[in-house]
Amino acid sequence: MPETLGFIGLGKLGSAIATNLLAAKFPLRVYNRTPEKAKSLIENGAVLSHTPQEAALPGGILISVVSDDRALQEISSEQVLSALGPGGLHVSMSTVSPETSRRLAEQHGRGGVSFLAAPVFGRPEAAAARKLWICNSGPADAKKRARPIFDAISQGIFDFGEDVGAANVVKLAGNFLLTAAIEAMAEASALAEKNGIPRADLLNMFTSTLFNCPIYANYGKRLIDADFENAGFTIPLILKDMRLVQQTAFQSQSPMPLANLFCDRYLTLLAKGKANLDASALALGAAEDAGLKW
Repeated sequence: MPETLGFIGLGKLGSAIATNLLAAKFPLRVYNRTPEKAKSLIENGAVLSHTPQEAALPGGILISVVSDDRALQEISSEQVLSALGPGGLHVSMSTVSPETSRRLAEQHGRGGVSFLAAPVFGRPEAAAARKLWICNSGPADAKKRARPIFDAISQGIFDFGEDVGAANVVKLAGNFLLTAAIEAMAEASALAEKNGIPRADLLNMFTSTLFNCPIYANYGKRLIDADFENAGFTIPLILKDMRLVQQTAFQSQSPMPLANLFCDRYLTLLAKGKANLDASALALGAAEDAGLKW
């Protein structure tokens, strides 16, 4: 029987991951600030925790999938770390700053708790299909202990060493590349449409030939269909990630001028009251710049 896991964070991504862990026979103690989101998990055997520390078992594994650095810091309280205690392991699957992970790893270590960064690539629908890609970094023994969990929810795991912030750098780089793909397709589509070529014709050709890969194919279809309201990854979340890219780039003296463009694109969408749209709505900016309506 797999050991009981604590699980914090039941947004769209977290709920899909937790559901697959239950299906893999991992007993779960779940916590979410909005308890109603735990309803389906409770109906399938999970135990509801009323505080983050209730989800943490002595010497056990705690998984968190929360929205940002502040939320991760809040659940990494002294009460939670004391509940985990020596031999405990906190697996952070959130997209956060590498410096936050490094700082929290030190804090956890003072109480004998290991901290493992394990951010994921994949939207909620990919998580539901157990098609996530996981990057992890941190202590080798923590990775070994977490491996059965990762195997139950993903299609592949990549190890980026013992610097606990490394996996977060990879995650930010990946989200930057994803956003760059959307912007590139949007600008190319605007160029095509201004010259009488339907964006569907352009994107269907490129995503089935030169750019036949999941990101271009999946987001290309969203751009063709203007499928921006079916949001799996909303504007505030991707803007948070792009700001983390800027912050990490500044700290490491790595100029990333495109990151500045992406932040401005998403900030414009927020200013226009479009916070609930999907990250692919970035494409609206290129269209509007060209005098087009998507």
